[in-house]
Amino acid sequence: MADVADMALGRSPLEVVRCAWAGADPLMQAYHDLEWGVPVHDDRVLFEFLTLEGAQAGLSWSTILRRREGYRAAFADFDILRIAAYEDSDVARLLADPGIIRNRAKVRATIANARAALEVQRDLGSLDTYFWAAVGGAPRRNRVASPADVPVDTPDSRALSTDLRRRGFSFVGPTIMYAFMQATGLVNDHTLDCFRSPD
Repeated sequence: MADVADMALGRSPLEVVRCAWAGADPLMQAYHDLEWGVPVHDDRVLFEFLTLEGAQAGLSWSTILRRREGYRAAFADFDILRIAAYEDSDVARLLADPGIIRNRAKVRATIANARAALEVQRDLGSLDTYFWAAVGGAPRRNRVASPADVPVDTPDSRALSTDLRRRGFSFVGPTIMYAFMQATGLVNDHTLDCFRSPD
C-alpha cells in the first residue's frame, strides 16, 4: 500500500522521507502517507478513530492498525446508532472476537461512547462540529523539527478530554485525545523533513 502512495506521488519508496514513527512497515507507511493528519469531517470516521485510539491504550498503533478491519466488522462499520443499541449479548460476542482487542472495559467504553456521541449529535448537530470546535474550525499546524518536539498532549487535548468525560465518554484521556487529533487532522504534526509536511 505504501508503494501505491509513493508511485502516486511520483517517487520511489527510497526517495520518500517520512515521519520517523512510520518506520519500514508498509501498513504503517500507508497509514502515514494517506491518512494521518488528513482532516476528517465524517462522523462515522471520527467515531472510528475515537474507538481505535482508545483501544490503543497500553498497546502500539501497529497492533490496532492490523485489527482495523476486525473492528469494522465487529462494530458494524462504526455505525454509531447501531453500536449505541448493543446489549450484554453483544458484549459477550465482542469479547469472543479475535479480530479486536478483547478488553471488557474498552468494549463497554465503545458502546457507552456511541451513546454519548448520539447525545453530542443531538445537541450540536454532528461530531464534526463538536471536534473541530476544539481547534477553532481549522487544523493546527505545529512546526515539528523532530519527533522529540511532538507533545504527548496539549491544552486543547486536555480541554477536549475534560469535556468528553463530562459528556460521559471514557478512554478519552488527554494523550489519547491528542493522538486522535493528530490522526483526524485537527492538528498536523508531520515533521518538517517529511514529504507530507505542508511547509
